[in-house]
Amino acid sequence: MKIIGLTGGIGSGKTTVLNLFQQQGVPVYIADIEAKKIMHSSPKVMNAITELFGEEAYVDAKLNREYIAEIVFNQKEKLLALNEIVHPAVHEDFQEFVSKQQSEYVIYESALLYENKTEGSFDKVILVTAPIATRIERVQKRDGISKVQIEARINNQLPDDVKKNKADYVLYNLELEKTEQAVLELHKIFSR
Repeated sequence: MKIIGLTGGIGSGKTTVLNLFQQQGVPVYIADIEAKKIMHSSPKVMNAITELFGEEAYVDAKLNREYIAEIVFNQKEKLLALNEIVHPAVHEDFQEFVSKQQSEYVIYESALLYENKTEGSFDKVILVTAPIATRIERVQKRDGISKVQIEARINNQLPDDVKKNKADYVLYNLELEKTEQAVLELHKIFSR
């Protein structure tokens, strides 16, 4: 079974592309969503996070995201330590996910695939991209946040030019019809 990595910056349209692959019957693993589930359900992970950030890390058994975000934003070593707790748990969960699949390939989606230096774990990597102005417009509509906030997030991710040089496939997600065609082409390639 092939393991395909899928990545792209905020507002690039990764969710649209993932939905198109799912319509073809492809199993999809969204790392960010699964990481959040693990941080709320794994006693081992929850204990390690509490040990790292203190009792305020969880309020009523729910991750205190604002509290943790404030800390990791100001202390890079705490962010690295959090990643050391969460990433292995996500990796283990993904391996279990893969073991249950019967398809030719699965897709692992992570916005920070290159930033986390995990690209070597995949048979192929797809980069979903769109012009910056389009991405900003999409995120403003979706999240209702300011252009400045979106640009700050974009600036925290590797530039698409760097990612394009590393990716096996670059999917320009501007017109839905063309995106659908590109996904069908990739589906044929990966299904061989």
